[in-house]
Amino acid sequence: MQYDIIIIGAGPAGIFTALELLRQGSKSHILLVEKGKPVEKRHCPKAETGNCVNCKPTCAITTGFSGAGAFSDGKLSLSYEVGGDLPTLIGEDLAQQLIDYTDGIYLDFGAAKEIEGVTENEEIKEIRHNAIKAGLKLVDCPIRHLGTEKAQELYLAIQNHLLENGVEIRFNTECENILLDGDVCTGVCLRDKNGVQQVHAKEIVIATGRRGADWLEHLCAQHHIAHAPGTVDIGVRVECRNEVMEKVNRALYESKLIGYPKPWKNKVRTFCQNPGGFVAQENYDNDLAVVNGHSYKDKKSHNTNLAILVSHNFTEPFNQPIAYAQKVGELTNMLGAGHIMVQRYGDILDGKRTWAKELARSNLKPTLKDAVAGDITAAMPYRAMTNIIEFIKMLDVVVPGFASTETLLYSPELKFYSNKVKMDANLDTNIHGLHCLGDSSGWTRGLMMASVMGVLMGRKLIEKEK
Repeated sequence: MQYDIIIIGAGPAGIFTALELLRQGSKSHILLVEKGKPVEKRHCPKAETGNCVNCKPTCAITTGFSGAGAFSDGKLSLSYEVGGDLPTLIGEDLAQQLIDYTDGIYLDFGAAKEIEGVTENEEIKEIRHNAIKAGLKLVDCPIRHLGTEKAQELYLAIQNHLLENGVEIRFNTECENILLDGDVCTGVCLRDKNGVQQVHAKEIVIATGRRGADWLEHLCAQHHIAHAPGTVDIGVRVECRNEVMEKVNRALYESKLIGYPKPWKNKVRTFCQNPGGFVAQENYDNDLAVVNGHSYKDKKSHNTNLAILVSHNFTEPFNQPIAYAQKVGELTNMLGAGHIMVQRYGDILDGKRTWAKELARSNLKPTLKDAVAGDITAAMPYRAMTNIIEFIKMLDVVVPGFASTETLLYSPELKFYSNKVKMDANLDTNIHGLHCLGDSSGWTRGLMMASVMGVLMGRKLIEKEK
């Protein structure tokens, strides 16, 4: 079968590539391939069962139209300083212009008009002052919060728009490989319930998200797609009472803080803060369970959760950062009998595991009900764990009470975008006709910047039509 453009992955990068092609009047025959289900059929049974049932063949939280990010929380970061390294490839001014443009598309499809963290008031000044005192950098970043349930409605509207305007979408279809003729990509090899099929196109866009980063890394090695090991993030999801985070939640909604704690001075940052949110489990390939967090527009808990991530940049001869992070996750899963593990911060400092009975009498009740109390330090690498502990002490200066005995740490929180595909400003790889976008490419982190990369890809492809 012959198409003009094939897009692998219906996450934000892939979706916005197709959207921008339509907005620019493209006449191309577009195929969008998605391993998971349509938005309206994505459903996690945990709401009924109370426990993760490890859905097969795909996890509804991580896979399907709109990708993993939209079903975790749905926050759009509106500053080029947040969201990965794409600005270093295309320039900061263009990156910000594309963010503003892409934000307008989200608004057109029903995103909330309210923006968090845009007012510089006395509370924010105090937070910034305390951050400086603690040796942390507070990143200014306006946030548009879609909310988990509202994001689903928004992406359903986008899905329907694409279908109504001639974009062919194949769900429950997996891309096994790409087809090459020398250094030219001529198509892809797809598998669905009917078997394997070769499909051809002039332009192939791979946008498989964090979940597809490992697959893309192997693809790069197999076909000599120019790439380099990048950063991998290993960390924890931290949960505390809303009362502790009240000032920061009210003033900023999401506080993006970066520090370089001693002794190694690795980059450590907060990520994906969810006031009144819920800690969640995601399942990746090989039954790897990782922790995440989300928050709804209307449904609220008594807790706030956020990620603390330690950036790992490996040097030669090591070149398998994704595999390294997976091993950390597998070891933690082993200790938790396949579940997410949770431990109180005070117990970590005391050198003891956490017991379920201790959680039961705590002021802070875990929102991830099937998390297993235990000892995450038995699986977390020493360097990463030390960075996390020291960073929490620094955060306690900004948010008094954050480093309390009852603060909960869930593990593992892993971000798989370490393989960085080498591309030019036109998003061309060394393989003609092949482009790699979004978190799987190693250039973006999060909803907005992945969407932006998709918009730029759409514009570059439309230029080739003219």
